[in-house]
Amino acid sequence: MSEDPIKARVLDAALSHVPFDGWSERTLAAAIAEAGVTPALARSLFPRGGVDLALAYHQRGDDQMAEALASRNLSALRFRDRIALAVRLRLEGADRELVRRGTTLFSLPMHAADGARAIWQTADRIWTALGDSSEDLNWYTKRATLSAVYGATVLYWLGDDSSEAQDTWNFLDRRIDQVMQVEKLKASFRENPFGKAWAAGPGKLFETIRAPKLPDDLPGRTRG
Repeated sequence: MSEDPIKARVLDAALSHVPFDGWSERTLAAAIAEAGVTPALARSLFPRGGVDLALAYHQRGDDQMAEALASRNLSALRFRDRIALAVRLRLEGADRELVRRGTTLFSLPMHAADGARAIWQTADRIWTALGDSSEDLNWYTKRATLSAVYGATVLYWLGDDSSEAQDTWNFLDRRIDQVMQVEKLKASFRENPFGKAWAAGPGKLFETIRAPKLPDDLPGRTRG
């Protein structure tokens, strides 16, 4: 997905300031001056200042991850390994200090919802890139589960000083394995007599839950 060129110019100019001033109004003001963009135009692109800068950086990372996945042949990989690869590509393409500053920003109560939506967007982009076609309750559970895995992995990665972040990738593998065990338990439950009875009764209600339908040209194609 191509970035708005003016928005990209301001964001590029901001990146060198973030390690010192965070995703802030001060960073945005410096970026506007360096990018040679009129303040009115820049403010229309980043109306909430630093938080919109941080979200633009996050979306850029999602776009780059999706492009990297699309360029690879994943046919030989198990599905759990495709997910692990997607998360790894997402983090390897990010600057740790810029993410650290973003994590600090999104930990503030007034920006927590923005941070949660950004993580959901990443999970959605990964599932979409891997060809997920679910339209029922699974659409939500897949993204909620991957959001939890991704969020935990980011926090681990931020404090990881191992060679080439190997401890982070080991942590990621363990989290995915735990999720896969839960999926196996769910499959086993559906096959036993009680699970079949539940599916024929209360489970019918959940079958009516549908994934939201939004245009494919929305940024990130995020439905949640």
